Amino acid sequence: MSRPLPVTLAQAAPHPIGEGVTGFARDVEDLVARFPGSRLVVFPELHLHGTHARPDERDAELEASAEPLDGPRSKALAELAGDLKIWLVPGTVCERGTDGALYNTALALSPEGRIAAWYRKVFPWRPYEPYRPGDRFVVFDIPEAGRVGFAICYDVWFPEVTRHLAWMGAEVVVNPVMTTTSDRAQELVLVRANAIMNQVHVVSVNAAGPVGTGRSLVVDPEGRVRVEAGEAATVLTDVLDLDDVTRVRRYGTAGLNRVWAQFAETDAPLDLPLYRGRIDPSHWNTTGS
Repeated sequence: MSRPLPVTLAQAAPHPIGEGVTGFARDVEDLVARFPGSRLVVFPELHLHGTHARPDERDAELEASAEPLDGPRSKALAELAGDLKIWLVPGTVCERGTDGALYNTALALSPEGRIAAWYRKVFPWRPYEPYRPGDRFVVFDIPEAGRVGFAICYDVWFPEVTRHLAWMGAEVVVNPVMTTTSDRAQELVLVRANAIMNQVHVVSVNAAGPVGTGRSLVVDPEGRVRVEAGEAATVLTDVLDLDDVTRVRRYGTAGLNRVWAQFAETDAPLDLPLYRGRIDPSHWNTTGS
């Protein structure tokens, strides 16, 4: 049985902040017209927030562009997804929380024209980013395909994020990125490692050069790179079969390693002093129950 999820990944330079959602909407409409089979369309991290001429201007520009989740930007993006009948991840946005703080927040807009899920980056890139950390992991379901989780940029450096998403049932992790630095090479290794360790698809979408370092990629549940970009602006397309996750977890990575079937019911819980907690074998599954 196949559960296909056609994805379109836009490796693009950050959108000019002064153009707002209107200019972005034209880009998305053009993308869907070029690739009419698209079901899930993903843009890089902070794509709608442009570039900053000087680092000391960045925080002021982000403060000025921040909106609450129910603000006009989110409503316009949801309407766009509804008009095009797609699942849209417009990268991440600078959210003004009800507490007044700034959050780096990923949105999933549904074909019904609503916010289906939102996730605040749990691991902001400190000391460089001005955001307050999120406090929860987030997954959402795409009907007839499967479950999707969010990990924003620096989150992939922390294995707890993808592991928890997989435990919550995620079969594909969407990773919007805005890496402008020389550590993209390490990120590529981490994207593959997270896919292998958790037996999930990972799609990592970075900003294009000359602002970002590109190299967006799609990785399957056994860690194979299905498609990878260079540094220039481009579009990656692929069709993920989320049933591959079921296959790999049943038969093992390379037909061998079945990490989600590691524990027997008679195994004792394993204490985890680092987290002041433990792995309980009775909870070691991929359904979140």
